[in-house]
Amino acid sequence: MTHPAALIHPTAIIEAGAELAPDVEVGPYALVGADVSLGRGCRIGPHAVIRGPARIGEGNRIFQFASVGEEPQDMKFAGEPTLLVMGERNVVREYTTIHRGTVQDRGETRIGSDNLFMAYTHVAHDCVIGDHVIMANAASLGGHVQIADWAILGGFTIVHQFCRIGAHCFSAMGSVVTKDVPPFVTIGGHPAVPRGINSEGLRRRGFSSDLVAAIRRSYRLLYLSNLRLSEAVGQIRALAEAHPQLACLADFVADSDRSIVR
Repeated sequence: MTHPAALIHPTAIIEAGAELAPDVEVGPYALVGADVSLGRGCRIGPHAVIRGPARIGEGNRIFQFASVGEEPQDMKFAGEPTLLVMGERNVVREYTTIHRGTVQDRGETRIGSDNLFMAYTHVAHDCVIGDHVIMANAASLGGHVQIADWAILGGFTIVHQFCRIGAHCFSAMGSVVTKDVPPFVTIGGHPAVPRGINSEGLRRRGFSSDLVAAIRRSYRLLYLSNLRLSEAVGQIRALAEAHPQLACLADFVADSDRSIVR
């Protein structure tokens, strides 16, 4: 594909087989590998490295020295053609590392849209990240982690492999997550423990006061009622009849293989 010379710095390396939309910008000394596709409006900073196979959508900004789509850090990896899929309008800041999947799991790492990965963050192989997620500086995910929409990981948060982080969660700086974190919950500590609900984040996203109150009641059922987990889930499902948004909380807890933070 022919690109306007002004948008591709002469020192950048675009390997044969890469597919770049006509308006993609690539900075000095950046490398775009074979079997990488970059959608319209992408901007690649100096010295960034993008390896494939990778499918990167429109409007993504990848800053200098980031490494996106590299081989997974997994001793079992033997060069299989696994994949990175990234949506639209993500911001990947300096020294972030995002790795492809492995054949032992889904074979791909999948990232949604409108996410912010601050400097030095790490997304390991086979992770699945939704939309509007923020990972603050040096937050790191082990392999196979799942993060739902609107979650925020504070700086230096560490998430153990196979953990799930529910929608609208918030982790304090330096949290060490070894269990699943249910939707709407705020956590902190080493190891991380629940500290309440993310009421400020919910308010900013337009949740009504009645719904926030129902979420707070659900939190109390989970953590402050001395109910068995199955009993708490049953009562949360009853609350979900009036507030359907709570169904995701009940389903998340019921489906947890690692168990939830306690």
